[in-house]
Amino acid sequence: MGGSDVVRAAGEMVRVLGPHTGKDWGVPAGGLRWSCWTTVAHVAHDLLAYAGQVSGRPADGYLPFDLRVSPAASPRAVLTVVTACAGLLAATVDAADPGARAWHYGPCDPGGFAAMGVAETLLHTGDIAAGLGVAWETPADLSAAVINRLFPDAPSGPPPRVLRWLTGRDELPGRARRTSWSWRAARD
Repeated sequence: MGGSDVVRAAGEMVRVLGPHTGKDWGVPAGGLRWSCWTTVAHVAHDLLAYAGQVSGRPADGYLPFDLRVSPAASPRAVLTVVTACAGLLAATVDAADPGARAWHYGPCDPGGFAAMGVAETLLHTGDIAAGLGVAWETPADLSAAVINRLFPDAPSGPPPRVLRWLTGRDELPGRARRTSWSWRAARD
């Protein structure tokens, strides 16, 4: 996965949630304990953190910096922060040597960071949409790309639904909802 996928996922978040910035973003984001506002700020944080990892290439942990979004920022402003951070991750991933590695619970390539950025954006868009009462499903092609990159042992099925199941957000026929999960972004 690459930078264009990250930008596309962030664009989808803004397209879906942007028309609903007048709603109460203090409500929980779907099944999460976080509010919708906190969840979108979390996405921005992760995108920036991933860009920092790819750029700084630490081998043994996360770089000691953080994103602080002003608590006074409107939902629309926080969506703009997501767009900015997605652009930073996209540019960083696309400029990186594909053989470069940075730490994410092991050595992770730039494509893995792009896939994690897309996953965080899509999954949390779904969480926020559910919290705001907005019907939405992740794009099937982006869901499939995330599954192929981060969940090599995934079961077959419709990619949006399988992605939700893999991350504990849904059930699949014959499979109980997962209570724990992790993706495999690290690549040697």
